[in-house]
Amino acid sequence: MQLKFLKHGWQKTVFKFVLIPAIIIFLLALIVNRYWSPILANKVHDVVLTSSDSLYKVDFSDAELHVLEGKITLYNISLKPDTAVYNRKKKQHLAPNNLVELHVKRLVLLHVHPISLYFRHKLNIGRVILNEPEVNISYQLNHTKDTIVKDHRTAWQKISKSLHSIHIGQIQLNDVKFKYQDYSGNKVAISELKEMNLSATDLLIDSVTQTDRSRLLYCKDIVTELNNYSGKTTSGLYAYKIKYLKLSTLKSQLNVEGLQLEPAKTGIFFNKSSHDRFGLNIDSLQLNHFDFLSYHKYRRLTATSLVLNTGTISVFNNPNKTKDSTIDKVITFPNVMIHKIGMDLNIDTLRVHRINVEYSEFNRKSKKTGTVTFNNTSGHFYNVTTNEVAIAHNNITAVQLTTYFMNQGRLDVQFAFNLTDKDAAFTYKGTLGTMNMQALNSAVMPLAMVKASSGTIKQLSFDIQANSKVFKGNVAFLYNDLKVNIFQADTANDRLKKRSFMSMFANLFVIKRNNPDKDSETARSATVHYLRPKEAPFFKTMWKTLLEGIKPCVGLDAQKQKATKDRIEEHNKNKHDRLAKKAERKKRKADRKRKKEAKKQ
Repeated sequence: MQLKFLKHGWQKTVFKFVLIPAIIIFLLALIVNRYWSPILANKVHDVVLTSSDSLYKVDFSDAELHVLEGKITLYNISLKPDTAVYNRKKKQHLAPNNLVELHVKRLVLLHVHPISLYFRHKLNIGRVILNEPEVNISYQLNHTKDTIVKDHRTAWQKISKSLHSIHIGQIQLNDVKFKYQDYSGNKVAISELKEMNLSATDLLIDSVTQTDRSRLLYCKDIVTELNNYSGKTTSGLYAYKIKYLKLSTLKSQLNVEGLQLEPAKTGIFFNKSSHDRFGLNIDSLQLNHFDFLSYHKYRRLTATSLVLNTGTISVFNNPNKTKDSTIDKVITFPNVMIHKIGMDLNIDTLRVHRINVEYSEFNRKSKKTGTVTFNNTSGHFYNVTTNEVAIAHNNITAVQLTTYFMNQGRLDVQFAFNLTDKDAAFTYKGTLGTMNMQALNSAVMPLAMVKASSGTIKQLSFDIQANSKVFKGNVAFLYNDLKVNIFQADTANDRLKKRSFMSMFANLFVIKRNNPDKDSETARSATVHYLRPKEAPFFKTMWKTLLEGIKPCVGLDAQKQKATKDRIEEHNKNKHDRLAKKAERKKRKADRKRKKEAKKQ
């Protein structure tokens, strides 16, 4: 019977060339959807097993293929390492440093070309989306460089029997739950991340890209973004935060915003620790030409530059530290400390911009805290490295900094640290410009119980050659109108009390008011030779050396210091004698009064 709705020629044409093919495609799609899941499972399993050299296995519970949409959905996917294979490779020194475990409830593949996969053996996918995946990575240092393996084939060569190529336009992992376990130290270090997104673009494995070193894991770019990461150190004394982190492998760049290291409150910290208390707050950090793959595989940090922008670094000297004369504090020298970090580090240039540095110390005698600040610090550190090859090429770390001492005087300073010298040799030289001496009072009042009542620093210049044993060089200190007041602790009233006689004596007989005394005269300068006690740390020894040069410039040379000490001792002895005689007279007077009263009775 002829269908009534096919009366016209155009209707028959549409039915023949449009509806019939559509019905056939629909029926084929139903058939393919039904039988595709086991075929796809076998393909995926075979590819993962082959490309990982049997180390990893992949499984999923179900798969749906929508041919017309070009869409595949996989459910309950798990990628797990085979521990037996891993242990065998470990004995053969072929095991990787990182093991990965992945669990995904649903994986969506868009713009898939199944016909190309089945008939042409080319896996071509437009986009892969993994929502809320769980990624666990464990790190163990099995080797520090690429191991020599018998199988030199590339990933493409390993899969070429099953697939001619693999191409994925974009891979998105949204809201990743990430757990990282590091077994390289004495204790297992565990990091857990949330609010992390990861995307990869243009993953291509074929005969051309198999040796393309511009790609990481065969991807043109891998971007990792992390928001609002926070945690605490194992000691519980520090909390750390990162507001935002982004890593791009195409740019080889790591960007961090809002980096904070916040110590516990002062009382809690010093009750639990004998170490100095550090704080860090950096607005932004950028690591350029960062070799992520080298760091991921071997913990080798290599970059052309590290840039720190705007922030504060604070140090509070721990008042509970016990002095141990058996420990050589040469370990606090930067060229010694850098070798203690336990990492292969190689950064060509470290740049700092607008960083404030604060050092605080509590004085047990004054019961006060003094703070020294270096504000708006900017400059460069060149050749920051522990890498043996880099050190063999250049064993000097050079530093050039400009800062504002106590937020007033401009200080330009240069360091040169020898990274191979057995005595940790280094040099430092610089110039401090004009500043009001009263700006120093917030530091010198609590720490030295001395106050500058007037004075202007015209220039402080220094050039010192140093090592772990001796600091020597030249110091020149130019100033005008210097007057000081000397104080002592008044513990009963919790304040500092002025020592009037000592202040007057210092200003009249010890301290020279100007340097030079007259404009026409030559300014006083000093040659210093300071033997470092082994218990003296880096910054304290630097300051002590400068102080040894400043003293003669203000008139307090060795001879004057001895004469002043003798005169103060004589004054104190005379004062003691006067007080003793006064007490004796008072006692005799009291005795006479008692005898007189006794006679009356």
